[in-house]
Amino acid sequence: MTGDSSYLYSRDQRIVKTDEFSSVFRLRPVYRTAHFVLYARNNDLPLARLGVVAAKRMAPRAVTRNTIKRVTRELFRQTALALPQVDCIVRLSKPVNSKSGPATNAKLKAELREELSQLFTFLLNATTFAGKPGNK
Repeated sequence: MTGDSSYLYSRDQRIVKTDEFSSVFRLRPVYRTAHFVLYARNNDLPLARLGVVAAKRMAPRAVTRNTIKRVTRELFRQTALALPQVDCIVRLSKPVNSKSGPATNAKLKAELREELSQLFTFLLNATTFAGKPGNK
């Protein structure tokens, strides 16, 4: 870690409560890639927040699910200062690998990083979202 606090991923930047997840999930997805769906809603906070959902049936191995979450959080952390004030949830919507293949490898990580970069690039360029601040 470099000690630069601008690249931290603090608890304030996480969506952790069930009600917070539900309020974002009620909205239509704002962007899709081959394996991920992005839900987003404006918030009243001075920063963007992230929630990650990687279901066991989409990624059967814990190693794979943890890799997905780790890569997602890392990309979010790198772009968080430039993002608008938004609550966003990244959800794995299609299986990324099976139990017969390797749990994780460099190729899988690169593919995940590419797709997740598309999601965060969309967020950076989007001007508005379906939800309005204060609607919970």
